[in-house]
Amino acid sequence: MTTSAKPAPLPDDLVQAVRAWVDDDPDPTTSAHLARLLEIAQDEDGTDDELRDAARVELADRFRGTLEFGTAGLRGALGGGPNRMNRAVVIRAAAGLVRYLVERLGELHDEGASTVEGPRVVIGYDARHNSDVFARDTAAVVTAAGGHALLLPEPLPTPVLAFAVRHLGADAGVMVTASHNPPQDNGYKVYLGGRVVTDSGQGAQIVPPYDAGIAAHIAAVPSVRSVRRSEGGWTVLGEEVLEAYLTSLAALRRDVPTDLRVVLTPLHGVGGPTAERVLRGAGFEDLHVVPEQALPDPEFPTVAFPNPEEPGAIDLALALAEVVGADLVVANDPDADRCALAVRDARHAHASSTSGPPTAAASGWRMLHGDEVGALLGQDVARRSTATGGVLASSIVSSRLLARIAADHGMSHRSTLTGFKWISRVEGLVFGYEEALGYCVDPAHVRDKDGLSAALLLVQLAAELHAQGRTLVDELDDLARRHGLHLTDQLSARFADLDQIPATMARVRTDPPRELAGSRVVEVTDLSTGADGLPPTDGLRLVAEDGTRVIVRPSGTEPKVKCYLEVIVPVPVPADADADPVGEARRTARERLDAVRADVAAALGLA
Repeated sequence: MTTSAKPAPLPDDLVQAVRAWVDDDPDPTTSAHLARLLEIAQDEDGTDDELRDAARVELADRFRGTLEFGTAGLRGALGGGPNRMNRAVVIRAAAGLVRYLVERLGELHDEGASTVEGPRVVIGYDARHNSDVFARDTAAVVTAAGGHALLLPEPLPTPVLAFAVRHLGADAGVMVTASHNPPQDNGYKVYLGGRVVTDSGQGAQIVPPYDAGIAAHIAAVPSVRSVRRSEGGWTVLGEEVLEAYLTSLAALRRDVPTDLRVVLTPLHGVGGPTAERVLRGAGFEDLHVVPEQALPDPEFPTVAFPNPEEPGAIDLALALAEVVGADLVVANDPDADRCALAVRDARHAHASSTSGPPTAAASGWRMLHGDEVGALLGQDVARRSTATGGVLASSIVSSRLLARIAADHGMSHRSTLTGFKWISRVEGLVFGYEEALGYCVDPAHVRDKDGLSAALLLVQLAAELHAQGRTLVDELDDLARRHGLHLTDQLSARFADLDQIPATMARVRTDPPRELAGSRVVEVTDLSTGADGLPPTDGLRLVAEDGTRVIVRPSGTEPKVKCYLEVIVPVPVPADADADPVGEARRTARERLDAVRADVAAALGLA
């Protein structure tokens, strides 16, 4: 008879860390769950081996480090422990933020002033699990520290919070949201403005060195118990901030026909009611909201990932568009800072790449790539802009087409690192975008991507073209005729083991592709050492002899390595070309892009 050996005991340092966290945890739910996990993990006799092993793996992951605060703020899975999003982590973050603000205001105030008014912080939240709780905890910490906490009255889109930072002259803004992440996640975005940031970055998300300064103050918080929290005293704002935001968007309205039939989906997020008010307020009453996705739901029951870019996310919207005979489909992500479009494209009918229902595929519905939408908006804003010395900006991973559009209109173009924290602080900005469906069309009011103002401009442009018997696809063809055909795509690899991400980046740095779709690679730039006058960032850029470009970088918000692919047809499409040559050029470019994708996948070991 044989008996299985007892498992090794849990490391003492892990046991002590769990117990210390449970004792300091202000949330009875997460503390009780951690205590139960520890009990199961330590039970060497009565617990099923698989259950005990799973508890040990879970505890090790929750305590393998602290959820890192950076330029994206905080983002992670909900649960107890330092490597999760929870009340303890949020309270520490709020304490570190307010201490940083107090320090900065002390450094910046006039030396002759005897006192400095406490920091003014506006706080917003979406409808994810615990978003409202994290927002109130933040308000309680700010208030107890002598600051002025201004809490938005209900779950609202991220652009409303970004607007409020500038509109209210706040020194900082906090938005509790995980944007388009899976249901189990939540996050914490930080904006700086008011007296703390007074340059073109006022009201934008944090960049270095602000992030490191805040992180240092968070790390210095000895315990949650040491952080004072008020039971009240903060200000719950009324509807006036939302109304002021909507008024700012009303200035973007144009006198265009409004008989366009539009399908809208907020993907179970908080943007639905505001998006409806924006579009109906502009006269677009033939608006059909996807009923299954109209109301906020933190479980996002109809989608695998609540991101319009993900396959299947807009299938219900495409099905409704087919039923009602829509001209356009508009999708916002759950916090409504991103905007996606789907259009009918006769050249796309029956294509196997269409992710929507068969009826929608047969009718040629396809989702526009973020670079296509960026080009449409860039062209639209540029030709209407009256700003002298205005600048169009896009991230380094976005298409190079915007630079050509800017030059065509006598404007400047700036390329920035990825993220709107960089794009939105460009001096003289009149329009900025990144290919991940983020667009800033009104930087005077919102220094961030805004899926609601972008939706308004796009629907108006589509309606204007519709009245001329033309479509957004026709407008894209015009851009191809004038500037050459730019076609982009993305290859992503999602990792369950985060250690594989740096290993993958190291592999492609060591042995990058020597050819891209048969064209010799002539430039390999390691972006981690800085390039083109930009700060260092983790990434690699490859450029081939024929102009094909690939950028490989880790995602800043998801456990992915992303590869951004772009091909340019070498000979510009003739200006007088009709739709057939343009379509043929697109097919040629698509074939080249598919070949580039295969080369990059092989280099990353993803084949």
